[in-house]
Amino acid sequence: QVQLVESGGGLVQAGGSLRLSCAASGLTFSRYAMAWFRQAPGKEREFVAAISWSTYIIYYADSVKGRFTISRDNAKNTVYLQMNSLKPEDTAVYYCAANRLRIAVEHQQYDNWGQGTQVTVSS
Repeated sequence: QVQLVESGGGLVQAGGSLRLSCAASGLTFSRYAMAWFRQAPGKEREFVAAISWSTYIIYYADSVKGRFTISRDNAKNTVYLQMNSLKPEDTAVYYCAANRLRIAVEHQQYDNWGQGTQVTVSS
């Protein structure tokens, strides 16, 4: 079965940085599109960033463009989310997801999810 494990979350001050990692197993990682979603209390799960299996296509939510960078290392079966210039509005549980068909921004398109990692940005 596919396993996705996120790490790297924590508490940072506004303007700081964090680097999230998602280690994958049980799938042909290099042929899966990977994505990050987040969910804050009282809000729906929202798209953050996604990267295709070839890295040719990358999507970002407007709210994180210019601040976050998604990347992947297929040799390590790992996807990353570098988060810079963090804002209190970025506070949420961040989830890693995998899609074997194609890159997408809708969470319903992803069947495989990690357990989530908490990111808290203080003001």
